[in-house]
Amino acid sequence: EGVHGGSKVRGVNLGGWLVIEGWIKPSLFDGIPNGDMLDGTQVQFKSVTLQKYVSAENGGGMDISVDRDDASSWETFTLWRVSELEFQFRTTQGQFLTCYGNGCSVSATAKSASSTETFQIERNNNGKVHFKIKSGTYLQATMDNQLTADYPGTPGWDDNAATFEMTIVANNLHGDYQLANGYGHNKAKQVLEKHRNTFLNVGDFEFLYRHGINTVRIPVGWWIAYDPDPPAPFIGGTLEALDNAFSWAEDYSIKCIIDLHAAPGSQNGMEHSASRDGTTGWPTSSDYISQTLHVIDFLASRYAKHPAFLGIELLNEPSAAEVPLDMLVSYYKQGYEVVRKYSPSAYVIICQRIGSADPLELYQADIGSHNLVVDLHYYNLFDTFFVNLSAIDNIQFIYKSREAQLQALNGANGPLVFIGEWVNEWNVTSGSQSEYQDFGRAQLEVYNAASFGWAYWTLKNDRKHWDFEWNIRNNYLRLSSSEKKVFNSLRWLLLASICFYQCQILELVENWI
Repeated sequence: EGVHGGSKVRGVNLGGWLVIEGWIKPSLFDGIPNGDMLDGTQVQFKSVTLQKYVSAENGGGMDISVDRDDASSWETFTLWRVSELEFQFRTTQGQFLTCYGNGCSVSATAKSASSTETFQIERNNNGKVHFKIKSGTYLQATMDNQLTADYPGTPGWDDNAATFEMTIVANNLHGDYQLANGYGHNKAKQVLEKHRNTFLNVGDFEFLYRHGINTVRIPVGWWIAYDPDPPAPFIGGTLEALDNAFSWAEDYSIKCIIDLHAAPGSQNGMEHSASRDGTTGWPTSSDYISQTLHVIDFLASRYAKHPAFLGIELLNEPSAAEVPLDMLVSYYKQGYEVVRKYSPSAYVIICQRIGSADPLELYQADIGSHNLVVDLHYYNLFDTFFVNLSAIDNIQFIYKSREAQLQALNGANGPLVFIGEWVNEWNVTSGSQSEYQDFGRAQLEVYNAASFGWAYWTLKNDRKHWDFEWNIRNNYLRLSSSEKKVFNSLRWLLLASICFYQCQILELVENWI
């Protein structure tokens, strides 16, 4: 129980492995047909004949019109992908475009999506599209500004009432949902099996051990509890990979934190929580919360007695804007008790809400009595405050702001403090190697004071400054002697032992001769 020798956590996240984040390894998405039209993509449509935008009046709940000169939120639709060519369109208020059959006027009144909410899209290479309903009839923009399913015949790509210009406003979600639904089950299974088997291996744990890393934080998705056949579109196999990680970690005396990175319905609407379309559904349903507790129960029961197990993080980065504090605290209390059923001493980690939320709110919540940890994520990114800071400004912020907050939380009568994510990257353009070294040194000096420890985000990443291995190999991040001393001590002890036994063998040989 706990890290070797009572040390603090000196960890690295295994991000982008068992929970997909497209920005970590973009090539995973390269083979998806119509890859710019994944689940969650936001699009706008303009009639080429009327030169007006398709609009959902009041953001949904009414008929669709084609009468707007400019496009804003009412004219923006979010894709739900059904197949390579078939899509459903969700309005900003959550309703779906629907058409009951030939001759219908399209409205935005469906609360859920099925066949009458599914449209086939034909595209050409110039950004123009046609819409076709299940019967094969094309939609058209009428002269009285309606969208109807009654275009006669098959339209060409000239200026006709069935042709629309499509603008992709945002295509920002590249997570497990987009990958699996984009490829389809069989191809997605091939892609993910290869990724899970090659992205990480036992050699990476040997690398971490050699550089004094004693813990890995492993993001997982809720579907791991339903392996090997999770609900569609998710792909099984993450449980076997997690078992492998625990075995590799045990071989190198590394501890494992299981981090529930993606909860049912999504706790923050981001790709790393496997949101389908950018919405945050987790706090809207008690069923989702019950399902999440089942996942925690599954993980705790499976790994609580494993020698490499250190703890479970109950939920990663819940949204402050979408997840009410009282609901989150209730879930955290229940999750704490679930873990305690299987282990009296495993660390139970609770993540602060991201956005405008003070981590002190969790210290005042009386969630658990012992081995409770609050996880803070420290990035000098993702906020306009950091955009124009110089290298020196960033470093001063670490010493003045981050250090002050850590001191206050360390001094609070409550949970331990964990910097569960941080990175040696910033908004400074053309930063020199020495500036990166100074920035990394400042963060290590300050985060070393966290009472539980820290974990770098992430082990491997196509963006090199986010890649822990790249930082170490290229001397951009220098771990202090305190991070390496355990390994060095073991190394010298091993060498001394080898020399001792070699001497004993030589003496025996000489005596025998």
